[in-house]
Amino acid sequence: MNIRISASILAADFCNLRAELAKVKGADLVHFDVMDGQFVPNISFGLPVIEAVSRCTELPLDVHLMIKHPENYLEQFAAVRPEIITVHYEAAVHLQRTLARIRELGCKAGVSLNPHTPLDGLRYVLDDLDLILVMTVNPGFGGQRFIPAMLEKIRDCRELIGARPIELQVDGGVSVENIRELAEAGANNFVAGSAIFQAEDPAAYIEALRRAVR
Repeated sequence: MNIRISASILAADFCNLRAELAKVKGADLVHFDVMDGQFVPNISFGLPVIEAVSRCTELPLDVHLMIKHPENYLEQFAAVRPEIITVHYEAAVHLQRTLARIRELGCKAGVSLNPHTPLDGLRYVLDDLDLILVMTVNPGFGGQRFIPAMLEKIRDCRELIGARPIELQVDGGVSVENIRELAEAGANNFVAGSAIFQAEDPAAYIEALRRAVR
C-alpha cells in the first residue's frame, strides 16, 4: 500500500483555519479528532467545523469519532462525504453493525483501538474494515509522546491484517524521527498534528515525513 499522511487539524490555528489548510496541501488527508468530553477527557469540535473545512480544501476528509454511541451520528457525519469514518472499538456496542452502516453510507469503515485494547476482537470484523487505527498515545489531547510499546502492537496488527486491503493507521507522537520505524513495523497511514502545524514550514515537514519513509 502507498504511504499516506493525514494532517490533524486539532493542532491547527482555528483563528486562521483556511490559511492553515493551505499549508498542508501536500498531505493526503485532513484528519478530524471529534471528541465529546465523555469517551475522552476533552471536547474538540463537531460537524460545523468539519463542514467548514470541507468547503476550504480539496483533500479527502478522515473523520475519527472519539465519542460514545457513534452509531447515533453516522448519517450526519457521512453527509459531509468524508473518505473515512473511524469509530472506537471500545465505544461501539455493536461494532460489526456500525462498520457495515458506515459502508452503506458510502464511506470507508475504520476502527480505532486505545493503547491498552487488545487486537483479538478485530479478527471477527476484518471483512467489514477498510482501516485500523492504532492509537499510539492515550486519546483526548494533542502533542503527546509516542508510547514505545505500541511498536509491537503495530507489528501484531499488520500480521493480523495479512494480505487484506486494510490500511494500518497510527495516531499519536508521529514525527520525522520515528515514522520510518513505524512504517517498518507495518503502518502505512500516519496522522500527524503538532509535528506538522508547529513546524516552521508545514508543507516541507510533510515532504520530510515522506522522505523519511522512502
